[in-house]
Amino acid sequence: MGNGFTPAVLLSLLQATVRMATPYTLAAIGGIYSDKAGVSSIELEGILLLGAFSGFTAASFSGSLWLGLLAAAVSGVLLAAVYGYMVVFLGSKSALVGTAVVLLASGLTSFYFRSLFGVSVEFPSITPFGDWKVPLLGALPLVGEILFRQNVLVYLSFLLVLATWFFFSKTALGLQCRAMGENPYAADTLGLAVRRYRFASVLLTGAIAGVAGACLSVAASGSFVEGMSAEKGYAAFAIIILGKYHPIGAFLGCLLYGFADALQLNLQAIGVDVPYQFMLMLPYLFTLAVMFVSGSGNQPEGHGTFFQKGGQSV
Repeated sequence: MGNGFTPAVLLSLLQATVRMATPYTLAAIGGIYSDKAGVSSIELEGILLLGAFSGFTAASFSGSLWLGLLAAAVSGVLLAAVYGYMVVFLGSKSALVGTAVVLLASGLTSFYFRSLFGVSVEFPSITPFGDWKVPLLGALPLVGEILFRQNVLVYLSFLLVLATWFFFSKTALGLQCRAMGENPYAADTLGLAVRRYRFASVLLTGAIAGVAGACLSVAASGSFVEGMSAEKGYAAFAIIILGKYHPIGAFLGCLLYGFADALQLNLQAIGVDVPYQFMLMLPYLFTLAVMFVSGSGNQPEGHGTFFQKGGQSV
């Protein structure tokens, strides 16, 4: 069984868990803003893929990783605007539009990646974000090594989880956004612009999910490959439901997925003779089991309801 779970291997596994959970966390937290407002975040997969490509391309040509993040956020907003306009203003079915958005992102990234970088057996690469030790916190035994010796996007994901919880739980604007998802027609009678709130929430989802995609290319690998999102957007969509539309619950679900990713990469070091595909199945099986038992969790009552001024729920 090799060296088994030695302290060094376990520490490396936990560090990798936090790091590899970050794209899921950013995508899921971004999706919560849309879902809380009553609009499904099923388009996350497409935004992640476009964000990964845009972030890598901008960073590659400009030499700035920060410009890469900005480009990823902007591309996410643009793609989310297409999705949001069709769902929020035209009343199109989110599942159909979401599928179209994913296919659009797949086609665009594949075409422009080959046009800009050519076709080669060697993938273009950049130097990704390195780890940064947080002063004082990074010196803490065990906890500091696991949580506070990571790249900047990991810390951003921590802050977003806390900020999102505070926004929806403690602020008037957050409560108004939740009202859009619970009962948009009641919110309308209070004078709130339901469509504007919902559309703005979708755009915010796009910005955060775009950065989640860039995390794959400018922080995790330093390169881009076609189909790089690898269903992480769909996983984030499931994690939101698994976490009962709560940022803390979603974060815990993301850690589960991050652990599965980290574990399959550390199997040889751990000495477990199990196909890595089995390890990759575990979080999905767990998700199915939890969703079978708990159903849709705390889904907003007006989730997926098309709002039409002066009309009825559709």
